[in-house]
Amino acid sequence: MTDLNQSAFQPTEKPVETTEIDTLIVGAGQAGVAMSEHLGKLGVPHLVLERKRIAEAWRTGRWDSLVANGPAWHDRFPGLEFEDLDPDAFPSKERIAAYFEDYARKFDAPIRAGVEVRKVTRNADRPGFTVETSEGVIQANRVVAATGPFQQPVIPAIAPQDDRLMQIHSADYRNPRQLPAGAALVVGAGSSGVQIADELQRAGRQVYLSVGPHDRPPRSYRNRDFVWWLGVLGLWDQEAAQPGKEHVTIAVSGAHGGHTIDFRNLAHQGITLVGVTQSFKDGVVTFQADLADNIARGDENYLSLLDAADAYVERNHLDLPEEPEARFKYPDPPCVTEPILELDLAKAGVTSIIWATGYSVDFSWLDVNAFDAKGKPQHQRGVSSEPGVYFVGLPWLSRRGSTFIWGVWHDAKHVADHIATQRKYSAYRDAAQRQAND
Repeated sequence: MTDLNQSAFQPTEKPVETTEIDTLIVGAGQAGVAMSEHLGKLGVPHLVLERKRIAEAWRTGRWDSLVANGPAWHDRFPGLEFEDLDPDAFPSKERIAAYFEDYARKFDAPIRAGVEVRKVTRNADRPGFTVETSEGVIQANRVVAATGPFQQPVIPAIAPQDDRLMQIHSADYRNPRQLPAGAALVVGAGSSGVQIADELQRAGRQVYLSVGPHDRPPRSYRNRDFVWWLGVLGLWDQEAAQPGKEHVTIAVSGAHGGHTIDFRNLAHQGITLVGVTQSFKDGVVTFQADLADNIARGDENYLSLLDAADAYVERNHLDLPEEPEARFKYPDPPCVTEPILELDLAKAGVTSIIWATGYSVDFSWLDVNAFDAKGKPQHQRGVSSEPGVYFVGLPWLSRRGSTFIWGVWHDAKHVADHIATQRKYSAYRDAAQRQAND
């Protein structure tokens, strides 16, 4: 690789020559860009390899109408604002991708796009790692995996083998026109599933939404977005998920200017709610009888945040307007009081299933001793159990806020500081060594 400072950020045909670098960052999404900024400030020689383009997941791994789940004043890095947007607006996915390009260009990040990292192995006879890429071999003292959590879309094994149904993961959903005529079943009621179900219903589709355990914070309360409330209440700094909530999704949306997700309201809007999808057999899908309980627990989460916010306002004597209407509860719709436990897909006119069922990570390219028996990265705040290997961009890497753009930036700073400290140790020379070099 002859030009480590190429910053066009577009894939090229330029070959990668065998080279050496102190720190190699794999991935140029928000995590990789943040790592590059911090390492650059600390004077650490580094290179970022991205197999496609900067922020590719935002460009092609999302539906057309997606916007950020947090407002522009919050979901950004400290060094650059969304100057063309109202601070309370929710940036589009295209604007977010452009933001990361602008940010990387701001400090001339050494990013090479269009280069895939295929394998990383620890050297047996010398320090560091051998990195095999699509364009050559690189020797690196350290490797940072910044490929993020959205690597492999997960479709559960219960998915039916039925050619009559179009089945796609939310990662492949783009817009309602993509689907065949007919009703749709959306499985998963986190932010993605809820927004997709709402978009399909607004486009005139009959929609069944499978709702599992979830948290549903208010979009805003008393003139403050929920991200502000989580900040002042210290909830972003939680270091681990509450026991039993490790796999609970969060239903929040910035769509249509931002609004609070209320499943009863979605039902009154025309979406048919069902419980957790359990199984498929002979064209019939079975749902668990847990819909009312899941909604009730979501209500508890919602109301608990309102209570905490009210207590904070009173304790700090803030002049924020009361909002009693935020506690309004829609009546339970029939699909909640008389839940559907079985649905004949053909009779219901369901022609497509969208699996909003999350992602798994794929670190098969990272052939090092940094994983447990289940393939989960072993690390402490991104510093892995394999010396010289780091992770950035994973949920709960250091705290709850790690999932958000600003949280990634702070996690990357911690990892970069660790790398800089290790470089200082490596550079130390004792008295005899210093004398020999004089």
